[in-house]
Amino acid sequence: MGLRERTRQAVQADIAATAMRLFLERGFDATTMEQIATEAGISRRSLFRYFATKEDIVVGDLVEWGRRVRQVLESRPPDEGPWEALRAALESLAHEPSPPQWAARVATMVHETPSLRARRLEKRLQWLDMLVPDIERRLGVAPGSVDDPRAAAIVSSALACLDVAIEAWLRGGATNSIEDLYDVAVAAVRGL
Repeated sequence: MGLRERTRQAVQADIAATAMRLFLERGFDATTMEQIATEAGISRRSLFRYFATKEDIVVGDLVEWGRRVRQVLESRPPDEGPWEALRAALESLAHEPSPPQWAARVATMVHETPSLRARRLEKRLQWLDMLVPDIERRLGVAPGSVDDPRAAAIVSSALACLDVAIEAWLRGGATNSIEDLYDVAVAAVRGL
């Protein structure tokens, strides 16, 4: 990665941190792009070069996280079952460098803001395209098979279990283990 791209990423991270602070202090809907630009020390036009919407500031990393999950999934042993491989791949998200209380506040904001929930869902749907091919391979299904929906059903269910686990974590005061809550949700889905 060249200097230009590293600089762009650093500026983008700085803007995102400033915006997140404002969102958490003032509320997502009450914070404008103009306020974010002013607080970040850039023009509104420059802000839009980095982020097209406020929602992208909060959930913009989800596609990149999906790519990381896919990389971990693809690196799992080929004979590992789909559910086990997905759990290990999703667990890699637990190593994101954010303090638990900050993560809980952001997750609450996303959960309580309809536009953020919609944008998160849109980005998470891209995860299906990224993760289904590996699960098809694990199931011995022809890539892109329209006659066998099992891989898409497993990935969709695993992501739904992750969402349910995060919501339960929030309701419990962000004190339980998301991984344990995920395991409980998966066991329910799988009838275990």
